[in-house]
Order: sequence, then C-alpha cells, then structure tokens
Amino acid sequence: MCYNRSAMSERLQKVMAAAGVGSRRACEEMIENGRVQVNGQLVSRLPVLVEAADRITVDGRHLRREKKVYFMLHKPRGVVCTNSDPAGRRRAVDLMKGVPERVFPVGRLDADSSGLLIMTNDGELSNRLTHPRYETAKTYEVQVDGRIEGPAMEKLIGGVRLAEGKASADRVKLVRRSRNETVLQITLTEGRNRQIRRMLAKVGYEARRLRRVKVGRLELRGVGPGNFRPLTAAEVAELRRSAGLS
Repeated sequence: MCYNRSAMSERLQKVMAAAGVGSRRACEEMIENGRVQVNGQLVSRLPVLVEAADRITVDGRHLRREKKVYFMLHKPRGVVCTNSDPAGRRRAVDLMKGVPERVFPVGRLDADSSGLLIMTNDGELSNRLTHPRYETAKTYEVQVDGRIEGPAMEKLIGGVRLAEGKASADRVKLVRRSRNETVLQITLTEGRNRQIRRMLAKVGYEARRLRRVKVGRLELRGVGPGNFRPLTAAEVAELRRSAGLS
C-alpha cells in the first residue's frame, strides 16, 4: 500500500515508533504480521505512507499521535541531558513542567555547561540538527582563565588534534580580555564530546564557564536559567530550513 501522497507523508513505522508503539524495526514486524490498519484497511506490505489525517489502528486500538512541539530551554549547570541518570541528578526533561508531550533534548550539553537547548518530540528535525552533514552552527560563550592571544585563537580555527582526529572552530570572536580572564565566542558545526573544553586544553587554557548562546539563527534571549518557552512558528520554520527540511 504505497500510493501517491503529499510531501507531508511519513512512513507508517516511523509514525508508530514516534507514538511509542515500539522501535521502528518492531513496528515494521507488526505491519508485516497484519496487526495494523490504515483507514480501516489492513496493511502488511512495506512501504506504507501515511498523513496526519489518516486513522491508524494497531491490534484494533486507535493510535494517538502527539502533535510536534518545540521549546527553547535555558539549561543550568548541573543538569544532564540523558533520559536517565544513575546519580539522580536533575535532567533537562525534569525542567519541562506542564508539557504533556514526551520531549527530548536536541543534542547534548555536558553537565558543567549551560545555555540554549532545544526540546522537542520531532525526531527528524533532531537528527538533522545534530548530524554533521547539515553543518548547523552552534555558538558558545566561553570564559577562560588567563589572557588568550591571537596565535592560540588562530590554532583553534586552524584545528587541533584530538583522540578521534582533527577538530577546529568555524569562528572565534574575542568578547573581552584582561590579564587574568578572556571571554570568547566560539562557533562550531562539529559536535564532539566536550569539544570546546578539549580544544582549549590543547592550546593551554582551561574553560571555566561555557554557555551555548545560539543554534543556527536561534538565540538565547528572554529565558532565564531553568526556564523554557515555546518556539515561534517563524523560529521553527528557520530551524527546519537550516536543517534542509521544507
């Protein structure tokens, strides 16, 4: 059952997985085993494309689809981005009070870092924004011990060698500098674990504080630490455009 649908069509197993039925592979098996109907018609051969208006039933029970939601969260230091934490630390999802949908963070900020975190239930957008292929720029404000001079900043752009290979910044901007402290804005399109901290260590400096201030053109404004707000329709459209989605 694969017939002409609009550009907004999605694969049935993807829709089922997003609704919490199971993994995509498990959902594919349910379809192939004849356990799924679309608009009252049994489907058992893949691919199957569905749209928002289609009625989907699994084992005779109507599938409830969550609407896509998008939020900007200002993650404080000490909050983790994992789904579960054995140490019992606060998670980003714990801060999303009053949001009925099951949202998750787009990418990660380590526990020692703060700043802009996109929270959504849109798996496709999340994958695009975090995949290196689409080169979504992320900008961080970094407070560093010591006075960083030009040659060290040039090394960050030229690239330093990490355990998994060469890593570089796309842009390094000096915000302010004194004898004992430097504040930089560093923009990356890569996303390796604790990348900025490790790159700075390679040129002889320690990042004391790190805050993400921008993802694509979305800026951290008007949201205090621990708080969140919905993204506007224009902000969502811009994120989708930057991720190569219509």
